[in-house]
Amino acid sequence: MTLHQDDSTYKSGHIPVLLAEVVAALAPRDGGVYVDGTFGRGGYARAILSAADCTVLGIDRDPSAIAAGAEMAREFDGRLTMIEGAFGSMDALLGEVGIGQVDGVTLDLGVSSPQIDDPARGFSFRADGPLDMRMGNHGTTAADAVNTMDEGDLANVIFRLGEERLSRRVARAIVQARTEAPIERTSQLAEIVRRVVPKSKDGIDPATRTFQALRLHVNDELGELDRGLAAAERLLRPEGRLAVVSFHSLEDRQVKEFLRQRSGNAPAPSRHAPVGTDAPKAPTFRLISRKPVTPGQAELTHNPRARSARLRAAERTKAPAFEEAA
Repeated sequence: MTLHQDDSTYKSGHIPVLLAEVVAALAPRDGGVYVDGTFGRGGYARAILSAADCTVLGIDRDPSAIAAGAEMAREFDGRLTMIEGAFGSMDALLGEVGIGQVDGVTLDLGVSSPQIDDPARGFSFRADGPLDMRMGNHGTTAADAVNTMDEGDLANVIFRLGEERLSRRVARAIVQARTEAPIERTSQLAEIVRRVVPKSKDGIDPATRTFQALRLHVNDELGELDRGLAAAERLLRPEGRLAVVSFHSLEDRQVKEFLRQRSGNAPAPSRHAPVGTDAPKAPTFRLISRKPVTPGQAELTHNPRARSARLRAAERTKAPAFEEAA
């Protein structure tokens, strides 16, 4: 299950959101090859493998997810292969194991419950831990970001990725605090933010948006999503299916816009605009549903944390993939 920062107290187990709906969107068939690009603890992969006599390639940049997948692979007698890496590079990763086309790709965006439930990973402000937030074990940490970024850049990240309207106030407080001592713990950062951001009426912790922004920044999650959607387009064979579950408006907006462009549903240019020389590109996807699929009441009753989930799905056409700008 993918969670938001305010879901860190939810510890009832790894529950994939919209599981039946994702499997229905992918429509697994015997002999098919499917990619679970955000393996986590393998909830979607297990359901796909159980739905048909098919093969799944599980991708994750978290070594602990790869270890969990190795355990599951033994259950499915060679039908599950684990690959450590980022899903934005899925076509290159699959090429390394000799796979050039697949029948389905699913992505479950955001941070997984095992990651957020472990204080040592530094994702949650609910329990003290090192200010890390990396989904893998490489690259810049959240501590690096808050201790080295220029105040203006930090404010922009918190505003753009956290949608925090008091981002400049938060950035100023962080920069002032780090002159006294490095900010190295989640509890330190949360307390700094809480001192300058008032409590909201809906009960969401004032630190939520800042933590979200830093996580998205550290892991380049929106850039990874852009790369992953384009890679899925290149990998999927005609009639292959793409199913993406998002939990935040920034992610959902990005998926929606990608599928709108690729399905030929983008707004037509103004009739007053200059006529371009490029012919319209053939749609590479057909939308399975124009509106996102959301959890039903039964799932929300069982798991209220699924309330923000949105599933968008589409089927690949025969048209060649769009060429990405250099």
